[in-house]
Amino acid sequence: MKAYAIGSVQMRDDSRVKDYAAKTEAIVARHGGRYLVRGATMEKLEGAGPLPHVMVVIEFPSMEHARAWHSDAKYAPLIKLRQACCDIDLVLAEGM
Repeated sequence: MKAYAIGSVQMRDDSRVKDYAAKTEAIVARHGGRYLVRGATMEKLEGAGPLPHVMVVIEFPSMEHARAWHSDAKYAPLIKLRQACCDIDLVLAEGM
């Protein structure tokens, strides 16, 4: 069953994000993932909270693939880079 990594991102330092994004893409692909959403153009339909600066949705073949991506040793330094410039709510959700 497919799984989705869903991230709601608030930027603090845009200058480091391009480096993170470029390096992350290859690691996502290595674990069978593909980006479905990776953008900042959004429209709020419901809710009271603020819109994130960026929304990301990555599809993986399974929860195991998604977990393997997030725990990949090559991704660890990129997580630290991301945490230095962004605040993120990141969840894994199993598809239907």
